Amino acid sequence: MTEPSDQRLLARNDLAWSIAVGGIAVVLFLALLWFAWHFAATLFLIFAGMLLGVGLNAMTDLLGRAIRLPQALRLVIVCLTLAVLLSGVLVLGGATIAQQATVLSNTIKSQLTTVKSFLEKNGVDTSYFELGSAGEAATEAGGAAAPAGTPTTHNIPGAGALASSGGAIVSQTLKVLLGTVSAVGNFFIVLFLGLAFAAQPSVYRNGLIFIAPNKYRTQTSAIVDRIGETLKRWLLAQLLTMFAVFAVTWIGLTLIGIQSSFILGIQAGLLAFIPTVGALLGGLIVVLASFASGWVAALSAFFLFLGVHALESYVLTPIIQRQALDIPPATLFAFQILLGVVFGIWGLALALPLMAIAKVMIDYFKGEPAALG
Repeated sequence: MTEPSDQRLLARNDLAWSIAVGGIAVVLFLALLWFAWHFAATLFLIFAGMLLGVGLNAMTDLLGRAIRLPQALRLVIVCLTLAVLLSGVLVLGGATIAQQATVLSNTIKSQLTTVKSFLEKNGVDTSYFELGSAGEAATEAGGAAAPAGTPTTHNIPGAGALASSGGAIVSQTLKVLLGTVSAVGNFFIVLFLGLAFAAQPSVYRNGLIFIAPNKYRTQTSAIVDRIGETLKRWLLAQLLTMFAVFAVTWIGLTLIGIQSSFILGIQAGLLAFIPTVGALLGGLIVVLASFASGWVAALSAFFLFLGVHALESYVLTPIIQRQALDIPPATLFAFQILLGVVFGIWGLALALPLMAIAKVMIDYFKGEPAALG
C-alpha cells in the first residue's frame, strides 16, 4: 500500500515541478517580449552595429585571400580604403550631391503638390495629405486672405504674437537640432559597434557560446558559425547588388536627361538594401522626379525602373545571392510588412538579415544537411 502512495506523491511532485518550470518560462518569455518591445530601437541599433562588424570582417577575410597579413592590419586597410573612397566621393561630388539633393527635394514637393491638386479637382479628399507651403501657413496664421483690390494694411504685431512666433521658431529649431544630434549619434554608435565587433570577432563569438549551457555549446557553436557565414555572404552579395543598381540607374537617368540623376542613383542603390519595398520606393521617387522633365522623360524613367528591377530580381539576385540566401519572396515581403508596421523603418530595413538568422536556426534544428555544413 505504501508503494502506490509513494508513486502518486512522486507523480504529484513531478507535475508541480513541471507547472512551476512552465510558469517561470512563460513569465521569462513575456518579460523578454516586453523588453524587446520597449527597447526595440536600441536593440535594432546594436544589431545594425553587428551587421557592420560582420560586413567589415567579410571584406577583411576577402582581402586575406589576396594578401597574407594579420587580421588587425587587414581590417585597418579595409577601413582606410572605405574612408578614402567616402571622402573622395564627398570632396569630388559633395557640391553636386548637395545641389542635386536640393533640386530633387523641390521637384518632389512640386510634383506632390500637382498630384494633390489633381486629386482635389476630381473630388478626392486630400485633407489627410497636407503639404503646407509658406504662403498657406502665413494665411492660416493671419486669417483669411483679403479680397482682390482691398488695400493692404500693415499692422505691427503685438507682444503675444511675437512671443508665440518666437516660441514656435525655438521649438522647431530644437526639433531639428535634436533630430540631427540623434541621427549623428546613432551613426557613431553603429560605427563604433561595427569596428569593435570586427576588431575582435572571436571574443564575441566565444562569449555567445559561453552563455549557452555546457551540453548545448557544440550546437551553439555550429549555429553561430553558420549565421556568421550566411550574413557574410549575403552582405557581400548585397553590396555588389547595390553598386550595380546605383550605376545602372545613374547612367540611365543621365542618358534620358533627368536632373539630379546622380543623387537619384545613390538613393536607388541605398534603397536596394531593402528587398522589394526598397526597389518599389526607389522607382516611385525616380518616376515622380522625372515628371518635371515631361511625360516622355517620366515614361522613359519608368521603363528604366522596370529594367533595373528585372536586373536586380532575375539576374543579380539569382546569380550573386544564389549561395547567400534562399527565402521565398512572398514570405520575405510578409515579414517585412509585419516588422515595418510594428517597428517602423528599423524593422523594414533589417527584416531580411533577421529572417536569415531565423532560417539558419530553423534549418539547423530540422537537421537539414545545409545547416550542418
